[in-house]
Amino acid sequence: MRAATIRDGEVVVAEHPDPQPGAGEVLVRVRAAGLNGADILQRAGGYPAPPGSPPDIPGLELAGEVQALGPGAQRFRPGDRVMAITGGGGQAELVVVHERQLMPVPAGLDWPEAGGVPEVFTTAHDALFTQGGLAAGERLLVHGAAGGVGTAAVQLAASAGAHVTATVRNADLRDGVRALGAHDVIGPDGFEERGPFDVVLELVGAPNLPGDLKALATGGRIVVIGVGAGFKAELNLLALMGKRGRVSASTLRARPLEEKAMTARAMERHVLPLFDRGALSVPVAATFALDDVAAAYERFTAGGKLGKVVVTA
Repeated sequence: MRAATIRDGEVVVAEHPDPQPGAGEVLVRVRAAGLNGADILQRAGGYPAPPGSPPDIPGLELAGEVQALGPGAQRFRPGDRVMAITGGGGQAELVVVHERQLMPVPAGLDWPEAGGVPEVFTTAHDALFTQGGLAAGERLLVHGAAGGVGTAAVQLAASAGAHVTATVRNADLRDGVRALGAHDVIGPDGFEERGPFDVVLELVGAPNLPGDLKALATGGRIVVIGVGAGFKAELNLLALMGKRGRVSASTLRARPLEEKAMTARAMERHVLPLFDRGALSVPVAATFALDDVAAAYERFTAGGKLGKVVVTA
């Protein structure tokens, strides 16, 4: 099979042996795979794949058709449209995924849209509701809301009845984020004066953390799931104590199969029905063929996009 391959800090297309599904696993013919910040970090050598995933083939989310079943796999059948988060290897013609991580593709989504769902909507749903405990009527601040996870978070929170404020640096993208359900869309400067917020979804990184705390409501929660602007920050613990606040952070990639399966079942219960009803959409900023995967990475890092960059295979 052909696959995007990391070599010497670059992404090229190379031939690899076809993967074979083991017990409980499914071989998927990949049709589309979204790019994420983790892929950029992995390309630079800063985010190695977890054990059991291809060390040199990036790609954390994918959509495609079931091609073959490993021993004991029975949730899906050959030809079924499926999508999943995986530890790596998604940007290829073929990938092996455990059946418990797979989800059915909603009927209304085309391949590029489906390839942009699993990582960002799972991450956003887990961060907002499982980690952050967001409830109807609460006030949410989403930083970096024009990206994949940001656009997912805005829609999920608005659908749940929260009041959503979104920060978007590029003024040209703010109307697009507002159209996804954000009640207020602002530039990142001075956001701390727009609170108080019950939940802050931090997708930008360390420079925002002092302002996040200032903007936090009493009993509020800051959930950190993006650090593109920096890893380290100074935090006033006395102020955090005074607000009886909480700071948490998480990633999905390194979680064990059992926990990843739980997030997939939560998606099936709470998120996929919203796609079926037309309440959610997947903004796709650009698509690239697998042969042009290097250009896809450059488009992703260039910024100024609303939603996902997707590689089609």
